[in-house]
Amino acid sequence: MTPQNPILAAITYLHVFDVQVSVAFYEKLGFQVLNSFTHPSATKPTWAFMQSRGACIMLAKSSGKIDPEQQAAMVYLYCVDVPAKREELVQLGLNPGSIHAPFYAPRGEFRLADPDGYCLMVMHV
Repeated sequence: MTPQNPILAAITYLHVFDVQVSVAFYEKLGFQVLNSFTHPSATKPTWAFMQSRGACIMLAKSSGKIDPEQQAAMVYLYCVDVPAKREELVQLGLNPGSIHAPFYAPRGEFRLADPDGYCLMVMHV
């Protein structure tokens, strides 16, 4: 049965230790802040909505430190030229992993950890 009102998009929502630090990281990946919120009791943003073309992400302040060993989420980011994107991230001072070409990504993919240890997989469209 085809739904009459289908889901049109899915957005990754990550709890992060410091929204400002995470925003700066995701800006290096090409995301821009479209909206943010600072709780009245806070001095820094506690939530942000970011977009890079059709890719969206929401970041929200966690109640405590994030344990990278406990991250069960993976975020896949798609680009046209995997080696060029990896080199761009290296030039920006990030530490992407090496490129691998599993069966589902014949033109390659690589891993990148965000400031809270979330696993970002960058692969071709």
